[in-house]
Amino acid sequence: MKAKYTSISLIAVFVIGMLSSCNKDFLDKDPTTAIDGGAFWTSDTDVKLAVAGVYRRLQSGFYGQGKLWLDTYSDNALDRHSFYGFGDLTQGIVNSTNVTGTFYNTPYEGIAGCNFFLDNIDKAPSSDAQKAVYKAEVRFIRAMFYFDLVQAFGGVILYETEPKTVDESKIVQSSKEDVLKFIHSELDYAITNLPNLAYTDGHAVKGSAQALKTRVYLYQQNWPLAASTANDIITGGKFQIYQGGYQNLFFTPTQKDNPEIIFSTKYSAPNNPQGGEGLLVEVGWYGSIAPYQNLVDAYEMSNGKMINEMGSGYVASDPYSNRDPRLKFTIKVPTEEYINPDGSVFEESDPLLTTYVQKKYVDLSMLPFNRTKTPLTDQNIIHTRYADVLLMYAEAKNEVSGPDQSIYKALNEIRERKSVGMPKVNEAVYNTKDKLRDFILHERRIELALEGHRYYDLKRRNQMETVLSKIKNPGGVQLKFGEKNNVLPFAQDELDKNKQLKQNDDYTP
Repeated sequence: MKAKYTSISLIAVFVIGMLSSCNKDFLDKDPTTAIDGGAFWTSDTDVKLAVAGVYRRLQSGFYGQGKLWLDTYSDNALDRHSFYGFGDLTQGIVNSTNVTGTFYNTPYEGIAGCNFFLDNIDKAPSSDAQKAVYKAEVRFIRAMFYFDLVQAFGGVILYETEPKTVDESKIVQSSKEDVLKFIHSELDYAITNLPNLAYTDGHAVKGSAQALKTRVYLYQQNWPLAASTANDIITGGKFQIYQGGYQNLFFTPTQKDNPEIIFSTKYSAPNNPQGGEGLLVEVGWYGSIAPYQNLVDAYEMSNGKMINEMGSGYVASDPYSNRDPRLKFTIKVPTEEYINPDGSVFEESDPLLTTYVQKKYVDLSMLPFNRTKTPLTDQNIIHTRYADVLLMYAEAKNEVSGPDQSIYKALNEIRERKSVGMPKVNEAVYNTKDKLRDFILHERRIELALEGHRYYDLKRRNQMETVLSKIKNPGGVQLKFGEKNNVLPFAQDELDKNKQLKQNDDYTP
């Protein structure tokens, strides 16, 4: 592994994270105390700064705004600028020399920070009760990092403590099963020790850990435990569907204390806004995430019928009228214009690739979007929200027992959101396990579109090859996804640095 896993380099990585941390309470502060082994860990303030440093790692790669680009690894959208090398994967040509390092390096940098914290927290004078909460937060985040590594690579190197030397970091990877066991143990600790509260200030709560545990069970297709863990969140009563507008879930003013958000990456302007040029410029102006026609066509008509279904009312010459309202909350369609404050029509910086632009997370109150006029924003990137939990519950419960009223209730709660108002599930039609499964997975695609879930949802259901075979990019190139691509290859430079690391079988020369 990289030298960053040595003690000295790790401290450097961790301090960098701390110096730019933020959030309400101590997460809103700019830490200015450098960690050195002797001077740090002497007060509860030091510990809070260290926790903030761990959370800071979530603002990198696919944990911050980059999370939205995961949908361009699927049939939902195209990445205009190939920021993360997604074209290689969706064309079936990913290998050890072109695989993006973001899947690997970002989680391990985060794990390094988590391990440094956990190895040192007991030096601090904080009470045992408070230490347990701090540890639970960090172990929850460490579980997030490891789960993403497992989803991407299968078995990976498991560091439960900080390697002290370069040689100590060069070890063989653990099996996928062993890493998953470790993830569950982390989440069990987090569930026991995190506060059983609503999510309000950026700190993980019990529901955050329960939701991630549900997702892990879903990945493992452990349907009974996925259903029961999701149901614990539902019956816990700490979260609910937000009724103040579907689109407003993704804008800063209405994200604060939002009852639907269970965990997110938090930003804070002006001291710690989104990185790069921010989502409004990257997505709103550049049109970096370009939804495919396939996704647009997947939205139902407002009467609940698909556009090609008898009696839908779909009119080809007026394709965007009378559709599921979530379409226009999520995607800017060609008939829509954004109006600048001066009354002029806003135009994207470049010709659109697919005629569509992502609208979700694009706050029109910030118009016009461009690199010189748009301030960097602090919209939080949502990892889990209550609608996701309801969908996970519905999917798992259907696999356990087939259709029942608890599943219909969960789905209808999402569809009947005040700003959406879609018809209830037709119980006479979706009355078998297979039919209801298709409906649930479709509803999941629509409700969570362009939030970074589609890639992993398709992989865990072994549907990537099938769905990509229906898509061509704007250049007419057929998208591809081979069976071997269910796991990614380790980058060649990682293999060169650690001879104990073994390449995934299908990528071995």
